[in-house]
Amino acid sequence: MVIVGAGECGARAAFALREQGYQGSVTLIGEELHLPYERPPLSKEAMASEADPAAKIVTDLRKLADARIILMSGARVVRLDRQAHDVHLDNGASIPYAKLLLATGASPRRLPGLPESSRCVTLRTFDDALAIRRHLAAGVRVAIVGGGFIGLELAASARRRGCPVTLIEAQPRILMRGVPAEIAAVVHAEHERQGVCIVCGQGIASIAEAGETIEIALAGGERIAADLCIIGIGAVPNTGLAEEAGLAIDNGIAVDARLRSSDPDIFAAGDCCSFPLAVYGGRRVRLEAWRNAQEQGGLAARNMLGQDEPHATVPWFWSDQYQLGLQIAGLSDEGRDTVRREVGPDAFILFHLAGDGRLVAASGIGTGTAVARDIRIAEMLIARRASPSREALAAPETRLKALLAA
Repeated sequence: MVIVGAGECGARAAFALREQGYQGSVTLIGEELHLPYERPPLSKEAMASEADPAAKIVTDLRKLADARIILMSGARVVRLDRQAHDVHLDNGASIPYAKLLLATGASPRRLPGLPESSRCVTLRTFDDALAIRRHLAAGVRVAIVGGGFIGLELAASARRRGCPVTLIEAQPRILMRGVPAEIAAVVHAEHERQGVCIVCGQGIASIAEAGETIEIALAGGERIAADLCIIGIGAVPNTGLAEEAGLAIDNGIAVDARLRSSDPDIFAAGDCCSFPLAVYGGRRVRLEAWRNAQEQGGLAARNMLGQDEPHATVPWFWSDQYQLGLQIAGLSDEGRDTVRREVGPDAFILFHLAGDGRLVAASGIGTGTAVARDIRIAEMLIARRASPSREALAAPETRLKALLAA
């Protein structure tokens, strides 16, 4: 078994193979020199912690050795030979496989014409996080392009380190993708309260380096000067190897519900693949989410061993910014109607219902983990394709567990 991509997803898959009793060779290939690590802390703790950050590793060398997993760090796969069942590395070596998992992740989306500069950066790896952190000091002007989760989390971290922050979003509001406007408004207000200047509805005309300053010209004519510019406008799946090998591509490596690609001996999982979601009638999605990487790593391993298990979980996303905790279960754009439930001081959940009354998503925000329990129960209701009454969902005195039992 060979796994290309030694991030969270690939590492979880390698250990899952052993947990399922597989005794053959397991090789995990990663381009980075670090041990497999989690990415969510990169925009949070790695930026804002007082102590020097360390990567939050998924495993260590002893555990890898005990599990007889061969980790090839700093190695890059340059070609897949599907006929010979080999992967070819940049050092000229080749490794045979019976089954292959592509867990190649995604790369930051680039702005065209972006200058080559240490002051105009993106965030994807732990080394990227260290490079950005070195700039973050009190008084350093930070401009962030992109009002999604990454951009907003970085804005919060930069403010914690005393940086003046301007965040630029081309869309009419922040968090346009997958987050309801009511929740985005709460996040927007908190960032402004914390001192972030948010500019929405403005595209970028140009970004240029002028000495030690980054000059950003907006489409509306405004100019913003910064000491550091961070681009956070989403990510694109790493599909190069799959494309060159002739695998089907559809917003990522196209896989079926068992995470099999168009080649039955090649699987894909995590940020790099798109797959059908049964709970939404087979709608094809690609998820860039921590829990999805974990779950699909295990699912891919089981199916590489022939278990024929379909993907059956509900998408779940989360973000922490300042004292706010935001959680979403399901895909809110599947909803046609919304029911609001107050769950405590300054905390609420929006339940999204399909036209037939079925619960298809739940979006919540509040202090800390105020919405976590109810979002978890909502996730289970979504998985069961439940259709709770609007009145029960809206009433704070109605226990959601009771709806689950019903």
